[in-house]
Amino acid sequence: MSEERTGADILIDTLCDLGVEVVFGYPGGAVLPIYDALFKQNRIRHVLVRQEGGAAHAAEGYARSTGKPGVVLVTSGPGATNAVTGITDALMDSIPMVVITGQVGTPLIGSDAFQECDTVGITRHCTKHNYLVKDPAELEGVIREAWDVATKGRPGPVLIDLPKDVQVASARSILPRPGRGYVAATPSDASSIAAAVEMLAAAERPIFYTGGGIINSGPQASEALRALAAATGAPVTSTLMGLGAFPASSRNGSACSACTGRTKPIMR
Repeated sequence: MSEERTGADILIDTLCDLGVEVVFGYPGGAVLPIYDALFKQNRIRHVLVRQEGGAAHAAEGYARSTGKPGVVLVTSGPGATNAVTGITDALMDSIPMVVITGQVGTPLIGSDAFQECDTVGITRHCTKHNYLVKDPAELEGVIREAWDVATKGRPGPVLIDLPKDVQVASARSILPRPGRGYVAATPSDASSIAAAVEMLAAAERPIFYTGGGIINSGPQASEALRALAAATGAPVTSTLMGLGAFPASSRNGSACSACTGRTKPIMR
């Protein structure tokens, strides 16, 4: 059992422990306790934007360029709704992101309080998962689980809605029991891979249509794609999210070579 800390301090300490170096945000009344906790430390750098939508898109850019999850901090109501476009873009493009939104105090939720909105309901369809935290003791466990959800399996955005009274209340962190939480999809088994190889070998004019999954899987996946293209002679084309995974200068790098008239299987 750890010492008692405020919800805001638990949030900042947990983000630091997860290796977060940069937070993109815009302050507001419902997140002032978190900004006070940010001000008291020098481990996390805060990037002040001019509107919450900019914070979400900046976090996206950070995640795309570094491979680390982008972290967003915005206030309640319009702060959260302004970030929805960036959150949706991150979901569509499989960008890992953790979005922390302020919320009115728990007794006021559902009362049409000033700058209140149903953030969980609004973002349910544009996040991998979202949370409404009502107990500061559970906050650290929620943050760590949200980090896993955002980064494991197919990456994407996760939102944590944090009422103001939870940010100022003190508690000792209670982490989830082992075995609970998010479990990413397991890798394909050998039989599925073998079946795909057979289908590829039997194809008369195969084309590799690659996407962002190659980029997300790292340099080794790009190297494997180049080796596979060289072994099969099949042309490679890409989605916008997959650009850069395969060199355009390669003889396989244009889908036009699909029209070469090859009619026999290319692998034995």
